[in-house]
Amino acid sequence: MLTRKQHELICYIHDRLAETGVSPSFEEMKDALDLKSKSGVHRLISALEERAFIRRLPNRARALEVLRMPERADTRQPSRGPAGSVVAMPPRLPSAANDVIDLPLHGRIAAGMPIEAIEGHSSLPVPAALLGPGEHYALEVSGDSMIEAGILDGDYALIRKSETARDGEIVVALVDDSEATLKYFRHDGPRVRLDPANARYEPQLYRSDRVRVQGRLAGLLRRY
Repeated sequence: MLTRKQHELICYIHDRLAETGVSPSFEEMKDALDLKSKSGVHRLISALEERAFIRRLPNRARALEVLRMPERADTRQPSRGPAGSVVAMPPRLPSAANDVIDLPLHGRIAAGMPIEAIEGHSSLPVPAALLGPGEHYALEVSGDSMIEAGILDGDYALIRKSETARDGEIVVALVDDSEATLKYFRHDGPRVRLDPANARYEPQLYRSDRVRVQGRLAGLLRRY
């Protein structure tokens, strides 16, 4: 049986992986669980690992895989039958795992310094289970500035089209309508800051009118 904090953490990791395809950082986990230090996150992760709920992926910074989930109460409200009797809700059914969607593949995108705007148009077959609602496209990652987010050179980034993003989300940012890059998106006063996930790289600061969000990271594909 998991403690409350262990349960909260694995649910948070699971939901973030489902939403973005990338494990949350230790700082994000600390803030989400309202912990005082990242050492508390390390202890919770170690406990979940010992109980075989998660595992750390080798040779990948901060990459976690959820092996199994504890039972979570269904938050949907039950319907009411005659005389107010509760009618059981049917279980949610997952998407068929063998459905495949051909996403437009728009060339390569820099996970380093911005490069020329993405070009080309082919397609990439992607399991439908990796995608949520909305319109998507794929990009091949070039560079190593997002390796601490588990995004490696040669990966395929699955992008949900969007013109807006919340602070801390990984986005495709188009700078000056000519250069595209994959980075964490954050507001910094009147400017936009594009943060790498590699200590060797510096954040990029731009006036907000120079940056347009082209989509948010929805998942990753890796070929071996």
